[in-house]
Amino acid sequence: MTNFKKILKSISIHGVIIFLFLLTLVPFLWMVATSLKPEEGIFSIPPQLIPRPLTTEYYKELFEKVRFFIFFGNSLFVSIVITLLNLVLNSLAGYAFAKHKFPGREKIFTLLLLTMMVPGQVCMMPVFLILKGCNLLNTFTGLIIPGATSVFGIFLMRQFMKGIPNEILESARMDGCGELRILWSIVLPLCRPALATMTIFTFMGAWNEFLWPLIIMTKESKYTLPVALANLNGQHNTEWGLLMAGSVVVILPILLIFIFMQKYFVKGLVMSGIKG
Repeated sequence: MTNFKKILKSISIHGVIIFLFLLTLVPFLWMVATSLKPEEGIFSIPPQLIPRPLTTEYYKELFEKVRFFIFFGNSLFVSIVITLLNLVLNSLAGYAFAKHKFPGREKIFTLLLLTMMVPGQVCMMPVFLILKGCNLLNTFTGLIIPGATSVFGIFLMRQFMKGIPNEILESARMDGCGELRILWSIVLPLCRPALATMTIFTFMGAWNEFLWPLIIMTKESKYTLPVALANLNGQHNTEWGLLMAGSVVVILPILLIFIFMQKYFVKGLVMSGIKG
């Protein structure tokens, strides 16, 4: 009877998980299906999940008329630079907080954590005025600098690095290694799960960012993909097929990064959470 209860419980849990998975998958499938439907099939009653007939006209229009490659390149450049800066700066800060003792270390770290409670929108106007004073509006530099580091990334790296035994680092110091050499050759290779986690979160956040590029960029040639796609919403009508095709292409880089790094991503989340 006990085994039957365990089996029933396992079936129930897996059933709920499968149901929730399908529930989250439906909007994505609907988006893909809409991007492949002819215009008259988008608003057909009853709705069609499988397009009949299947067409790629919206994808052709996306690449031929919307200057999609320019916006895609802008987003890719900004996201890659922000991700690289986060990997470098957050790793340096995390290493300092985890493995070096200096006056006020815990107080400074606590203060950093408290800033996570402040919504990012609250800081946008002061940052905008600072960048305006530096003549960095309508530049990729002004778009990148505010996202060059993150408190979450520092916290993640600090938590992970605290689990690395100090004896390993002391042995390296006794062999004459400098701090940067220790960080590069010993600490970072051991932190690959945390680095993968930070890479996914940072790239995804930069790739999907809409409000800040909308505020700082007014030249259409420097729009990122989310801003460019938002402009497909006309004043009187919206080209839903074109918008869905653009949304599908926007999601693909995130899916590819997650697929290739999911092993390290899961491991990084688990290990960073159990280390004090």
